[in-house]
Amino acid sequence: MDASESTTEEREPEPRTSRRRWAMDTRPLRRPAYRRLWGSTIVTAVGSQLTAVAVPKQIYDITGSSAWVGAASLAGLVPLIVFALWGGAIADTMDRRRLLLITNSGIAVTSLLFWLQAFVGLESVGALMLLLAVQQAFWGLNAPARNASIARLVPEDELPAAGALGSTVMQTGQVAGPLLAGALIPVIGLPELYLIDALALCVTVWAVYRLPSLPPLAGAAVRRAGVKEIAAGFRYISGHTVLLLSFLADIIAMVLGMPRALFPQLASQTYAPYGEGLALGLLFAAIPVGAVLGGLFSGTFSRARRHGWMVIGAVVAWGVAITGFGLSRNLWIAVAFLALAGVADMVSMVFRGAILLSAATDEMRGRMQGVFTVVVAGGPRLADVLHGTAGSAFGPRVAVAGGGLLVVAVMLVLAAAVPALRRYRV
Repeated sequence: MDASESTTEEREPEPRTSRRRWAMDTRPLRRPAYRRLWGSTIVTAVGSQLTAVAVPKQIYDITGSSAWVGAASLAGLVPLIVFALWGGAIADTMDRRRLLLITNSGIAVTSLLFWLQAFVGLESVGALMLLLAVQQAFWGLNAPARNASIARLVPEDELPAAGALGSTVMQTGQVAGPLLAGALIPVIGLPELYLIDALALCVTVWAVYRLPSLPPLAGAAVRRAGVKEIAAGFRYISGHTVLLLSFLADIIAMVLGMPRALFPQLASQTYAPYGEGLALGLLFAAIPVGAVLGGLFSGTFSRARRHGWMVIGAVVAWGVAITGFGLSRNLWIAVAFLALAGVADMVSMVFRGAILLSAATDEMRGRMQGVFTVVVAGGPRLADVLHGTAGSAFGPRVAVAGGGLLVVAVMLVLAAAVPALRRYRV
């Protein structure tokens, strides 16, 4: 069942008002199956952020050490990477709806165990790190199947709009979730944050249960999801230049141009006159807020057919905005540049996601999404190391501006040298 087969309802004529042309493109929401999947994302986008705040807070309360908080982050990253690659292979060999049911149920049980250990006052860092590793393993198995399913629920011309809808919800969760957690912790305490997340995940399981079956398409070879299948996915990427370039574009933008590791230093030095706490909060919130704004006005770009040029332009715009941020001494101008970077990141994310779904065959989409999950999770962490080192050596503003210029230069050189991405369109 392909996208055209899974959307049997008649297409409604699109409104011709100018507002519809620049506001959020909601065409995919007319399709019940996608609407259920997207609706479940709304619930979990905020709920997952409650746990994302609660775990480091609890570890710090137990140990009083930020080093342990950092170690917990690493404990979650390794299983996420391993199981995202394996999960992509599994998503190509079994009914994706069934895989989503299993993994969402596993995440919900893990959240319930987080609540239980906090409720009984276990105060074990080892238990927290183990639960975090298990949760991230389930998430790694879940994400490729969820993302790969979208191409079976909406037609190809609506993939950018679907990507914008999903990304907007996730970015909104990254802004609203931590704010809500900060407000709730003094009122209800940490255990209840875990419980709220567990209950929200039950809603997600119900929404996934109502999705149509998404087995491998007829004619697909029966395979086992093992190392050989994961390796086949990487060979597939290397043999399809446009897919490889879509991954490289994200790596260029995130590794060379994501300066979040320098936010604390910039807040305490460059923007100290504005108040260190205010500056730090604004710096961390600016990119997600910009991404949300980009999603709210997705109608301005979601109908573009030259997906390759949209990715190239968005990555270059990201680099220019990051350069402007690095050169800014005024906090509000700096925040504005970061918000513009967030808009560019949203556009890049939407069209890179659309390329992965449209340029790959259905039997490979799970593995492509597994690699995508690894790149998205690993790129910013590599950037933290790179920018932290460069900031110590050259100063934070030079490191940020230099990284932004490198993004622009490398992306333009890559686009000029390899035409496949420039030529890609739907």
